[in-house]
Amino acid sequence: MIRVFLADDHAVVLAGLRQLISATDDMRVVGTAADGRQVLLLAEAGGEWDVLVLDLSLPRVSGMEVLRRLRSLRPTLPIVILSMYPEDQYAIRLMREGAAAYLSKERPPEDLLAAVRRVAAGGTYLTASQAAQIVSQRAEAERPPHARLSAREHQVFVLIINGRVVSDIAAELNLSPSTVSTHLARIREKLGVRSVADIVSYAHRAGLIG
Repeated sequence: MIRVFLADDHAVVLAGLRQLISATDDMRVVGTAADGRQVLLLAEAGGEWDVLVLDLSLPRVSGMEVLRRLRSLRPTLPIVILSMYPEDQYAIRLMREGAAAYLSKERPPEDLLAAVRRVAAGGTYLTASQAAQIVSQRAEAERPPHARLSAREHQVFVLIINGRVVSDIAAELNLSPSTVSTHLARIREKLGVRSVADIVSYAHRAGLIG
């Protein structure tokens, strides 16, 4: 039997979650809390939970802070974040910070039950969109820095490594020198370099110029 603790500051949501979990054969609700401080106090007191279902918008201590503190206090406790905040903005970051699953409250109830079962068994639960987001982020991280330049930045980059100065680039691209300088600053930032000489050196190392 999976022992589930629920933390949400909306009584209606708590009642709905309790009813959902109580209708299963393999789970039971062993406690609830309406604020983050209460969650932490009960965790410190040794509450016996197999899974914590945690809202982010808790009073007194936020759900994010509860997650952070529980990583030290109860590092083996699986935490399922159930929040109104969009998954594409929060899920991957909070899972990296220790959550075992992140679900929007717009998800169907079956997804929450599946997540609880998965994390109780020692795994993590990813929705299809979250898995796709991770794949996309990994692919982006594997691209070389110069491949992340915008089209205009790439134009300026190519001209720079071919020996053009800002005034020449501005005239050729019909831009103001200040605009070219702004693009140049962004290029330096994306390449992780500090000067035009460093940009040229980067291009040599990347095999972009001989």
